[in-house]
Amino acid sequence: MTPKSRHPLSINEESCVGCVHCLVNCPTKAIRIKNGKARLINELCIDCGECIRFCPHGAIDSQTTSFSDLSAFQYKVAIPTTVLYGQFDYNVRPNDILFALRRIGFDQVYELSSICELTNAALEEYLQDNPKPRPLIASTCPVVVRLIQRRFPSLCEHIVPIEPPREIAAKILRANLSRVLKIPPTDIGIIHITPCPAKMVSINFPASLEKSYLDGAISIRDIYKPICQVLRRNEDEAILRHLFPETLLSGIGIGTALSGGETRSLKNHRTIAVSGIQDTIRILNQAEIGLLKDLDLLECMVCPDGCVGGPLVVENRFLAKSRILGLVSALGDRTVVDNADINLLFHKDFLSFQHPVKPLEMPPLDADPGQAIQKANRRNDLNKRLPQKDCGACGAPDCRTLADDIVRGEAVLADCPFMSKEGK
Repeated sequence: MTPKSRHPLSINEESCVGCVHCLVNCPTKAIRIKNGKARLINELCIDCGECIRFCPHGAIDSQTTSFSDLSAFQYKVAIPTTVLYGQFDYNVRPNDILFALRRIGFDQVYELSSICELTNAALEEYLQDNPKPRPLIASTCPVVVRLIQRRFPSLCEHIVPIEPPREIAAKILRANLSRVLKIPPTDIGIIHITPCPAKMVSINFPASLEKSYLDGAISIRDIYKPICQVLRRNEDEAILRHLFPETLLSGIGIGTALSGGETRSLKNHRTIAVSGIQDTIRILNQAEIGLLKDLDLLECMVCPDGCVGGPLVVENRFLAKSRILGLVSALGDRTVVDNADINLLFHKDFLSFQHPVKPLEMPPLDADPGQAIQKANRRNDLNKRLPQKDCGACGAPDCRTLADDIVRGEAVLADCPFMSKEGK
């Protein structure tokens, strides 16, 4: 398999022209422009993919699992996000897509919507059993989890300790397939089909597990064309119905691809669903200062409209959203998960985190506390001297960040063109 990388995002220096689109749109100030090229600061990046979304030159991409990596496994399983159903024409059914995944090389395909419904029901159980703290924050979006770790560490204890559906599905498969197939667990590759780069990091470096139950993630962008090449709707109808009966598809579960998909199924709870990185930051700010204690749950997704707006999708999110809503309407509110199974798995902690999510703090300005105080004072003085234009011309996103970089020895005052001009 490809060596694990802390961040799957990569910058193509040949394509990068040093514009500041990625710089000014990064929510954690994790990008600098150095020598006319964008640079990533690993300690700050949360893999939200906003830089991919805003780069006008296609210079930033995400490295996910490749098809060649799958050759390491004897038995290959795909767990596709329900977002995948919205990437194709209205007349392409979920069954067509699932069967196409088998045609392109997977030995088994695990349909995820029933597990999405299961985790939604478990979420309701958790809200009922745990009246504090409030508001709780859904853990489905890995970028939200890392955003909280970086920028809102006091909210870590508010994260609902239930693993996302992709991990639950992989856990179920990991527990059963080796026994059924009589092959070593290491010979089984369980791959998630993902709409965003953050899922790759959550697999390689999970925040709440010792080790992910997944072996990798392939982006929708990478798998879309191979699926299109093998799609055939009219033949093999009987096989399709046998492999993926429509009764296994959950409208409730498929709806979790959209913002509000988790909160929509909750009963008798005060909830808010937020999507988009800036609105997510605003609502977490309010939660951090105690303004939302009358709410039970925040469902936050950093991509616009939810996972359907991920940076690694193919289809326009508005079209994809319309198709997902059409499936949700057609399948209705009927449940496909047994309440007894929900209670059993929930109360036996099968769905729970292995350990709590912990804050991820930036390195201090200096290991020596006294020196750190002096550097902080110098940073504040530098910030007052800078022009406060926050133009990005210095290679940092704003004047405050430039002052911080100068104190850390990673920039100089002359990097600011206004200060350089003043010095001359």
